[in-house]
Amino acid sequence: MTASPTKMAFTDLVAGWIDRLPAGVRPYARLMRLDRPIGTWLLLFPCWWSLALASPNGLGHGPGPDLGPVPYGLYALFALGAVVMRGAGCTWNDILDRDLDARVARTAPRPIASGAVSVRRALVFLALQLAVGLVVLIQLDRLAIMLGIASLLLVGLYPLMKRITWWPQLFLGFTFNWGALLGYAAATGRLTAPALLLYAAGIAWTLAYDTIYAHQDKDDDALVGIKSTARRLGASSRLFVGLFAAVAVLLFALAFMCAGLAWPAFLALAAAAAQFAWQTARVRFDDPADCLAKFRSNRWIGWLLLAGIGLGRWLAPA
Repeated sequence: MTASPTKMAFTDLVAGWIDRLPAGVRPYARLMRLDRPIGTWLLLFPCWWSLALASPNGLGHGPGPDLGPVPYGLYALFALGAVVMRGAGCTWNDILDRDLDARVARTAPRPIASGAVSVRRALVFLALQLAVGLVVLIQLDRLAIMLGIASLLLVGLYPLMKRITWWPQLFLGFTFNWGALLGYAAATGRLTAPALLLYAAGIAWTLAYDTIYAHQDKDDDALVGIKSTARRLGASSRLFVGLFAAVAVLLFALAFMCAGLAWPAFLALAAAAAQFAWQTARVRFDDPADCLAKFRSNRWIGWLLLAGIGLGRWLAPA
């Protein structure tokens, strides 16, 4: 089966700044999804949330009675790590899924599936990205390094989940929110209840947004045998996306309470809950472009919660 000509207008191949790069560089930039930064943001926000949660004053200023200030350089390290590790994850995913991608309209133009990058060159590129990730990781403390190494198991297994379970979005949640643990450990040298609750909240958040995302491909996925929550939940998707979002809001609230955050954190969470409600109520599950737009709107949840955690920590009583 080849990609349906009627669907080729909606693909991962979009015109933009990558087209101005040298021809030999473009396929690798697309392999990293540098033209689709929302995935990097969704990977980065749990890291930054946990750093802000761990700091006595939210964004790195001033001493605290228990935790030392989180340096700005740590935020930059996690940003670099998110870019390269998201790129590495996409590269690994595309290596494993090259035959499936070639049979799905949206993913057929991807560099490996289309033949623009060979598997051998993709493996070399993957090794280079992992090397950069290792350089970032060894800047952290011992517990964070151990957690970072452990995350490679999740990254390695995730692309296989769509072949064996109807819930690959849950496994993506385990993987994409690992930074909530890693960031907190890097800042404090330990893991406590707020970090664990933040991680659990992120998993529920991922279940919500990635179920919406998966509806883009549900027809082609059914033809090639790819499993997803979009296919499993079907007509009940709106109900379950709302349920996942409600669980996420509850767990975020518990994390903020355990961390002793002040009122701005809860105000930001209320705004995030409104955004959750909007995307759940308004998403058109049979319109791939609208599913993508609603999925991308989750960056506002990320920014709202980051600002809320920072201000909530800053205004929290000593």
